[in-house]
Amino acid sequence: MQIPKSELIINEDGSIYHLRLKPNELASTIITVGDPQRVDLISKHFDKIHLTRINREFKTVTGELNGQQISIIATGIGTDNIDIVFNEIDALFNIDFESREIKSNFSKIKFIRIGTSGAIREDIVLDSTIISEYAVGLDGLLNFYKDKSERIEELEVLFRKDTQIDFCYAVKASESLLKKFSHLGHNGITTTATGFYGPQSRNIRLDAKYSLPELLANSRYKDLKFTNLEMETSGIYGLSSLLRHEAISINAILANRVTGAFSKQASKTVEQLIQATLEIVCE
Repeated sequence: MQIPKSELIINEDGSIYHLRLKPNELASTIITVGDPQRVDLISKHFDKIHLTRINREFKTVTGELNGQQISIIATGIGTDNIDIVFNEIDALFNIDFESREIKSNFSKIKFIRIGTSGAIREDIVLDSTIISEYAVGLDGLLNFYKDKSERIEELEVLFRKDTQIDFCYAVKASESLLKKFSHLGHNGITTTATGFYGPQSRNIRLDAKYSLPELLANSRYKDLKFTNLEMETSGIYGLSSLLRHEAISINAILANRVTGAFSKQASKTVEQLIQATLEIVCE
């Protein structure tokens, strides 16, 4: 069935609407970051750069490292942007732009998020790495899609019980990518919030309604602790699962929300995580 022009918007130059990318301009291994400047921090390690494209807040680089084709995309902050980026990337691989029909041969994509995050447990040290084995989303994104087969209902029930927050969904990382990257840090459960301040229990001039570090302090799911707060992982895991792709979120811990501390070497920590991640990608 042909997808209407209003649903899949293709620009006059043949590129997809928001990303301004054309089919075959992306590698099937894609590193996602929130900050456009972090694209350059990663791509400086490439042996070759084949493409650089900037449109709105979305910056894309496709290049080559040790013979491996890799793309990097800055998504911007939040799962609203993730909804745009992941649907458009999937379309670039799995929709025929000429016929506007779904391709018969499915192309699987590997998404690797290199992000920064704040720990919600006192025992998680600054500048360490958390691998998000599960993500609980408070953003509501997956509630707008019919298919709920990938959601972890047992974890959703636990989260609701411990926090009294009803509007959540839970999803899991790719099993194969967990095995590949888990030795970089400690596995945990990441909570994805809709904002940086109140939604992450920060109190500046307005008091947050929920204190997530306190509410989740004693929560466990399959011997995993709730470890950190950020703003993209649940959307990445949810859409990747529904679209049948693979995804992993790797988090550099720059803040500890319990102790109130912030990293004194944030740039170094992010650079070390980038290098370690790229080594595994190119194995």
